[in-house]
Amino acid sequence: MTKPVNSARDIAADVTAGRTSAVEAAMAALARIEAAKALNAVVTIDPTRTLADAMAVDERLRAGETMPLAGVPVVVKDNIWAAGWRVTQGSRLFADFVAPQDAIAIERLRRAGAVIVGIGATSEFACKGVTTSPLYGPTRHPLNPALTPGGSSGGPAVAVAAGLVPLAIGTDAGGSSRRPPAHVGVAGFKPSYGAIPYGPGFAEPFFGLSVIAPIASDVADIALAFEAMVGGDPRDPDSATIARDSGELSGLRIAFSPRLGLDAAVDRAVADGFSLAVERLAAAGLRIAQCDPAWPPDATEQAIMPLQHAGLAALYGDVFRQDPSLFDPDIAGQIERGLSWSGAEVAGALLASAAIARAFAALFGEIDLLLTPTVPCVAWPLTQLGPDTIGGEAASARAHAMFTPFVNHAHLPAISIPCGTDRSGLPFGLQIIAARGQDRTLLGAAQQIEAVLRT
Repeated sequence: MTKPVNSARDIAADVTAGRTSAVEAAMAALARIEAAKALNAVVTIDPTRTLADAMAVDERLRAGETMPLAGVPVVVKDNIWAAGWRVTQGSRLFADFVAPQDAIAIERLRRAGAVIVGIGATSEFACKGVTTSPLYGPTRHPLNPALTPGGSSGGPAVAVAAGLVPLAIGTDAGGSSRRPPAHVGVAGFKPSYGAIPYGPGFAEPFFGLSVIAPIASDVADIALAFEAMVGGDPRDPDSATIARDSGELSGLRIAFSPRLGLDAAVDRAVADGFSLAVERLAAAGLRIAQCDPAWPPDATEQAIMPLQHAGLAALYGDVFRQDPSLFDPDIAGQIERGLSWSGAEVAGALLASAAIARAFAALFGEIDLLLTPTVPCVAWPLTQLGPDTIGGEAASARAHAMFTPFVNHAHLPAISIPCGTDRSGLPFGLQIIAARGQDRTLLGAAQQIEAVLRT
C-alpha cells in the first residue's frame, strides 16, 4: 500500500501557485488508477470528461479565481450523483444510468476546484458490509488482495489507501465510511445528519440516516473537504447549520468506552491497540475517563435493521417479485425480509432508533467526546460477509459492524482515524464521536488526537 505523494492541501497549493496544473494532477491520478485496476476500487473512469473538467479549473485559476481544492483529484462513490457520469449503485437495475445533475455536495466540490477522476465501488444500494456488487464484483484490500476492505464505501477507501487519490467521497448510513477506512488505514468522517446537504440523487432505503462522508489520508484533508461541502441548502429540508469550533482539546470532557457499552466481542489486537491509544492520550495530558452509554434493553442492531430491509422492499420489492435473480443474493434476502415485516415491527424499529438517540443525547449532556474502537476486528477473507470469529468467539455476519450504526441513528458526527495494526500489519481504527452539530469541534480534536497517535 502506498500513500499519495501529496495531500489534497499540497496539490491545491501547487496548482494554485502554478507549480503544476489541474490537468497534470488529473493525468497522474488516472495513471495510478489504471495501474491499480486489479484492486477494483474505481469502477468507472471517463478521461475525456475528467481532463475537460481539469482544463476548466486551470482556466478559472488564470482568470483569478481562488479555489480551496484547486485541481484535487477526487473519487466519488457509485451511489452519489455526479452530472454526466455513469452512477449505478452497483446494481443491474441502474447499469446504464447517467446522473442528470450533481448532488449538492458534488456541485460544491466542483465549485471549490476538485476534479472527479473516477467512480468508486460500492455494494449494491450501499446495503452490505463488504464491497462487492453484481455489476463489478469484489473490491480488494490494498494490503492483501485476498481480503475485503469492508463496505459499503470500500472503493473510495481503497482509492485513498492505495494512493490513487488524496480524497474520496463516500456515504455512511451505518458505518460505511468509517469501517472501510479503519480496515485499510485511512481516515473517514461521518458528519452530523444534515451538515452536508444530501441529494439530489437516488431514493434512499435508510429513512433519514445516510450522510455524505469524506475519506482521506489525514484529518486535515477531511476538514478541507468538509468545509467545501458543509452548510444548509433549501433543496434539502434536512440540511442544517453547523456550529463553529467551541474550544481547545484540553478543555473538552473526553470519555472512552472499549465496547460502546455493548456485549461485543473484540479481537485482542484491537482491544490492546485501543487501550494503548487511550494511555498515550492520557500521557499527553488529556483527562480521559471511562464512560459507557446506558442503552435501553432492546438496543441492538437487530432491532433497527428492519428499517433498512423495509426501505429496500419499498423501493425494489415489485422488481424483486418479478425477478429476484437481478439482485445480489444478500440484498435479495434483505428485500425478502423487508416484505415480510409488519407495520408494527417497522414501527418498533423506529422506536428503538429513537431510544438509541435519546441514550446518546443523555451521554453527551455529560461529555464532549467519546472514544471507541471503530471496528472490533481486522479485515477478513474476500468471499465472506464477516470474519468467522471475533475475540475467539464465533461471529455473526454483522458482528464486525457493532460500533458504528447507533451513531447514525442518533444523527451524531463521528470520525475514524488509524489506531494501530495487528501482528500481520492489518489496520484498525479509533472512532471519535461528538454531539450533533459539533462537527468542527470534533475535527479539530481529531487532528490533535491524530498528531499524538502518530508520534
